[in-house]
Amino acid sequence: MLGLRWPTAGFEVRDRVAVITGAGQGIGLELARTLHRRGASVALIDLDEARTRSAAAEMGERALAVRADVADRDGMVAALATVRQRFGRIDVVVANAGVTPSPATIRTMDPTDFDRVLAINLTGVFNTVRPALDDIVAARGHVVVVSSCAAFAPGMGGSPYMISKAGVEQFGRALRVELAAAGASAGVAYFGIVETAMTKHTLDEDELGRAVGQLLPWPLSRRITAAEAAASIADGITQRAARTIAPSVWEPYALLRGAVNVALDRYLSLDPRTRELIRRLEQRVSRAQPNP
Repeated sequence: MLGLRWPTAGFEVRDRVAVITGAGQGIGLELARTLHRRGASVALIDLDEARTRSAAAEMGERALAVRADVADRDGMVAALATVRQRFGRIDVVVANAGVTPSPATIRTMDPTDFDRVLAINLTGVFNTVRPALDDIVAARGHVVVVSSCAAFAPGMGGSPYMISKAGVEQFGRALRVELAAAGASAGVAYFGIVETAMTKHTLDEDELGRAVGQLLPWPLSRRITAAEAAASIADGITQRAARTIAPSVWEPYALLRGAVNVALDRYLSLDPRTRELIRRLEQRVSRAQPNP
């Protein structure tokens, strides 16, 4: 149709500049390494300055470490200005930084923990992406926001994470439509269980976390490495993909979630194992709270 400017089908990352948040470890670090190997210059943004600087030093001249907190709006504006000063442009932004809440029900959780998770996982995506959008439009570049398969899974015991990731999904969908009018693009990345330090702490080292993980049936319980997750994002960038899902076994759930979740929510509400887990979780949180 006349008047519409669609982005080209592919996107070559060689000689491009990519900004990645949460790049000090896990998926973000693996993605920085992957894009760097493919010829991109990479800006690694993270709160852990020492680890990020070490990673950037290993990559060499085409890598820059910037310490910044995605929850700090002015700080992110300054961080992106540093990237422009070093590389002269920004072509790709990957909003990857994220945290999990302390396990708790909505009734027993600390409100400050809810605010912390939303500030980093959701508002942090806005703080990361918006200051770079003029660059993305000028370069006809690409934005990736990292959501999660948790965005469409039940959130009992860790609802702030699921709420934030559902919000990120909607942010990415809106952004893709808006950027298409300017010839740029955006996509949403979804992951199941990725072997990261966050997963180890949340699901493996915690007794109740392990019990929650056991409720997830195979093949949805299948895990992937951070490198596999990073490769999924990197390939999605080169394809200007509207969405990427890894592992792919989550794809049917993503497509059928409207019907599946109606039945799943009812099942979990009536399941004695789930009820017992919720009781144990609330008891543990109550014991940990100071007496008034």
